Amino acid sequence: MRESDLASGRRTLAIDIGGSGTKALVLDPYGKPVNKKVREPTPDEPTPERVFAVLDRILSRQPRYDRVAAGFPGVVTNGITLTAVNLHPEWIGFDLGHALRERTGKPAKVANDADVQGMAVISGKGLEMVLTVGTGLGSSLYIDGKLVPNLEIAHHVFRKNKTYEECLGNAALEHKGRRKWSRHLRNAVAQLHGAFNFERLYIGGGNSRKAARAGLPGNVTFVSNLAGLLGGFYLWDGPGTGSSAPRGASSKDSGAQ
Repeated sequence: MRESDLASGRRTLAIDIGGSGTKALVLDPYGKPVNKKVREPTPDEPTPERVFAVLDRILSRQPRYDRVAAGFPGVVTNGITLTAVNLHPEWIGFDLGHALRERTGKPAKVANDADVQGMAVISGKGLEMVLTVGTGLGSSLYIDGKLVPNLEIAHHVFRKNKTYEECLGNAALEHKGRRKWSRHLRNAVAQLHGAFNFERLYIGGGNSRKAARAGLPGNVTFVSNLAGLLGGFYLWDGPGTGSSAPRGASSKDSGAQ
């Protein structure tokens, strides 16, 4: 693509709404960042109104964009957020897609945040799984590049009547410490491998850098949390669209999340 074509091509505003931080950047027609990631803390009382106040400040600092892709930490169907364990109950049943279209005047797509992150890192071959460890625990599953949407592993029982999220979320990391938390992560990987027989597992999220990697199987790859934004490109232009956007895992971390 010529520079003139690139300059006039469609740009995607990628948004990642998290339990602790809300982030955004703009991607060019190849799916590469145009600007540096902008991050602000998610409010302590993360209602839709308060989160959108943060988003308004973030959006005011973005360059031109033509469409919006957002990742949300919960189940999302047709742009509507159906769960919000790590945000506020007011998000349940909230039409986030419509709100983003109204706010930006641009077309918008919304998906679970782990689903979006996986879109940036999977190879598209075989059965691939993604775990994101941050405020909570996100998960996604792909079969030959096709998404199985809204896989909510986090809230299923993992050990001693506690869920995966209770054992692997940020509260568990702070309470148990990195060593014990990492052991729980290794055990969770083993259990999930036995259940899904994935060919590759990608681990991302803000706390992934704190995990001890020794003892994990060879088919586990750690990926940058920036993938949660880069995947917004694939929410619009999925595999097979002819884009030259880079696709695949990277172990490089992008900095504070």
